[in-house]
Amino acid sequence: MASYDVIIIGAGPGGYVSAIRCAQLGLKTAIVEGRETLGGTCLNVGCIPSKALLNATHHLHEAEHNFAAMGLKGKSPSVDWKQMKAYKDDVVGQNTGGVEFLMKKNKIDWLKGWASIPAVGKVKVGEETHDAKNIVVASGSVPTSLPGVEVDNDGGIVVDSTGALELPKVPKKLVVIGAGVIGLELGSVYARLGSEVTVVEFMDFITPGMDADVQRTFKKLLEKQGLKFVLGAAVSGVEASKTKAKVNYKLKKDDSEHTLDADAVLVATGRKPFTDGLGLAELGVAFTPRGQIQTDAHWATNVPGIYAIGDAIVGPMLAHKAEDEGMAVAEVLAGKHGHVNYDVIPGVVYTSPEVATVGKTEAQLKEEGRKFKIGKFSFMGNARAKAVFQGDGFVKLIADAETDRLLGAAIIGPGAGDLIHEICVGMEFGASAQDIALTCHAHPTYSEAVREAALACGDGPIHA
Repeated sequence: MASYDVIIIGAGPGGYVSAIRCAQLGLKTAIVEGRETLGGTCLNVGCIPSKALLNATHHLHEAEHNFAAMGLKGKSPSVDWKQMKAYKDDVVGQNTGGVEFLMKKNKIDWLKGWASIPAVGKVKVGEETHDAKNIVVASGSVPTSLPGVEVDNDGGIVVDSTGALELPKVPKKLVVIGAGVIGLELGSVYARLGSEVTVVEFMDFITPGMDADVQRTFKKLLEKQGLKFVLGAAVSGVEASKTKAKVNYKLKKDDSEHTLDADAVLVATGRKPFTDGLGLAELGVAFTPRGQIQTDAHWATNVPGIYAIGDAIVGPMLAHKAEDEGMAVAEVLAGKHGHVNYDVIPGVVYTSPEVATVGKTEAQLKEEGRKFKIGKFSFMGNARAKAVFQGDGFVKLIADAETDRLLGAAIIGPGAGDLIHEICVGMEFGASAQDIALTCHAHPTYSEAVREAALACGDGPIHA
């Protein structure tokens, strides 16, 4: 039995980042992980493999639709699905191997197996029980289920996000249940590969919670790429055979019942905290009604010595949010001041075009009764974007009407996931829209659209 200053349960982005920070701050640290590789859902079956497939299929789309216009003539590439999945797996292997290297480099013990907490200060892994002054639960999340729908990732017909990465073949018809980030990213992958993709969503709009302008524009652009949408629809069940499936749904507007035929069905209706088997309830750890671990401002639970971060607690289920919390709780455990600015956590959808948001939306500010102004600029006015056939989309900045201080932003267009961070840094330091507008931006770059949107918050943009 070993004794540690901190044992972290879960080696996803929140867990492994927290472990590294704890070790850097001089704490004797161990991390518990039951998978054969480190990195959690994100690196193994989430963020990283999906981005590999998005990258591969983006190049395919460019070859099929834009190469000829640029004078690149020749036969369009054929798809070797087996090789594409091998490329994805190689990317995953490089990343998970990199995390294992970082554990060794920082002298962090990997306790291999699934953890439970039999008592405060004790973590059991397999047959061994270890002492820990502090325990950090970073156990992540799992896909949510849908009544009337049975997921079978091994069967390859009705799958969740994990199974969608390993379909045995590209389906002719794919039905995606849920128009959130995961459903749209993976739906986009298969649409580019030639699948007829239909997205069924309970709400009357896609990407619930996102800026309304983005929702409308994003839907139109995805429809141009071949995706079909059935909105305001409640799925009542899925009938699956060995090779086909039928998705039954009812339209909320008139209670009419409909059926979609599919070769594969992706259930992408969200995720829920994964804390099964840890023994937290038996220890008296408090949970929210949604099954999230309750924590205070220092990520401590109501049970002394037990902390929690990431998808297991309240807040957006984002890898970078978990990473920030992982570093912050490490600072707390080392006697320092850990901090996370929850008002400046960006969200990104890695389709083409990308979508990125940060801060408040118009709807939220209206609900708060706060006065604001908007600066908006279309990528059609950006020379670099037009040169690469990505003039669709816009940058939208929201600033306080009186102080001009940045309150939020939404970007749909090329490189949006990178462009958003200029706004994040600005918001972190209390910048105004004018601060962005007066900062020289290199030409020709996509980032000029951000400056133009900032100018639109004042006297007006130049190229519109």
